[in-house]
Amino acid sequence: MNHQGKRRGEDGFAAVIDFLLANARLVLGVGGAAVLGIATLAVKRLIERAGRPPEDEKADQKAMDSWEELSLVSASPKLLKKGIEGVVMKQIVAAAKAQKAELNRPVSVAEKPKAAEKEFLCLTLQEKLQRYYQTQVVLSVEDVSRAQQQALDICTEIQGFLHSKHPDMPLGDMHLGGSLLDDFQVMVADHACLLVPLQVEDSLWALIPGEETILGNPQFWMVRRKNLEYFPRGRSFWDRFLVGGYLSSKLITEVLNKTLMETMNWPSISSTVECQVRPVMGSQELKLEVLGQNSKLYISILPTVCLNNTILTAQLEVTGNFDNLWYQSFYTSETAKLAELDEKDCGLRKKCVKTLKAVCKNNPALQKLSGRHLINLILHLSEKESDWTEAAFADRFQQAIKEMIGYLEIWCLSSYFKENVNLLSEFSEEEIDEMGFMLYCAVSEPEVLLQAL
Repeated sequence: MNHQGKRRGEDGFAAVIDFLLANARLVLGVGGAAVLGIATLAVKRLIERAGRPPEDEKADQKAMDSWEELSLVSASPKLLKKGIEGVVMKQIVAAAKAQKAELNRPVSVAEKPKAAEKEFLCLTLQEKLQRYYQTQVVLSVEDVSRAQQQALDICTEIQGFLHSKHPDMPLGDMHLGGSLLDDFQVMVADHACLLVPLQVEDSLWALIPGEETILGNPQFWMVRRKNLEYFPRGRSFWDRFLVGGYLSSKLITEVLNKTLMETMNWPSISSTVECQVRPVMGSQELKLEVLGQNSKLYISILPTVCLNNTILTAQLEVTGNFDNLWYQSFYTSETAKLAELDEKDCGLRKKCVKTLKAVCKNNPALQKLSGRHLINLILHLSEKESDWTEAAFADRFQQAIKEMIGYLEIWCLSSYFKENVNLLSEFSEEEIDEMGFMLYCAVSEPEVLLQAL
């Protein structure tokens, strides 16, 4: 075996372990870092033993002893309490096993590295990011057009059915919205959003900011019926969805669910649009599944209220069991601001968002970081940095990682358009730790994020 090459492998992995230990306390706390230290030192001993030639008959037993040490660590109550077993052990042990297998693999003198792998290792981070963007992030024009057309065809069918079923329901034109429309979707065009505008009279309805509601959550608003002394109940079509004097997002969603999901002739619709369309059952969302010949698309249907430039959506999976809460969406403002900034300086902010979005989608530890978090991250970063040229792609990517770590440390990422909205409040402590740990691992070696785990 090539023991010199094995020693280099040991040193490289040991450097990663040392970095994890150095930064663990920031993410996991003093107690968690201590347990992580025991685990990682056991891994290092394992690799050191595997990297040495078998000097005696007890070599295999020594390697087995290291794995037993790891088993003891993974059974620690502290690990289970902090969630480190899931965050750390799975990643480190898997990496250690892979490294051990590689170190023990017989290597012939004639064996040479694969050309593609050698080429990738020689690339700069800038070049690796460009390659990742082209191969992992960007969608083909054909795929996007197909998904958009399917969504629009189904939108037309739903709009017509709602009009025939509820001709007196004041609805605006249903339309496509979200990442599929605005070119923020990555990897695969697999989801779309259809917005159903409810036309509510501004003389009869008032929006109550989330801070003024009983929950005090700045992103959860209410829609109050007003002027009842002059315009009694029944004056507005939407009065039939009142609960306690407020427009109920839950009742509206339930009516649309009954009308669309249970009443529409989906086999007939499928025949018309030339793909299989069926409701997704068992979800609080109004959601459809569209199956094409070689594709799958999920379509969410969102009732929306827009008054005084404030956009509210009925999202029961977010607002929970509160009948009268509406979720305030800043998506339109956020994407418009990002486009405006990029247009001014020919910047790559959108490119950074999409690259980060693909990275998070590919990485189990980061999958809960959505486009909403990443767009706001880049908008905040734009306040600090002025260079968004192509040449700065790698610098901005690395800086975005460090900025997100900072937000995770304080458990707060403020909405760009509403400072008192904390976009990280939805995450648990374990989820914050897991995301923070993964990003800390990528600070010194960002390439680790450019591959699926």
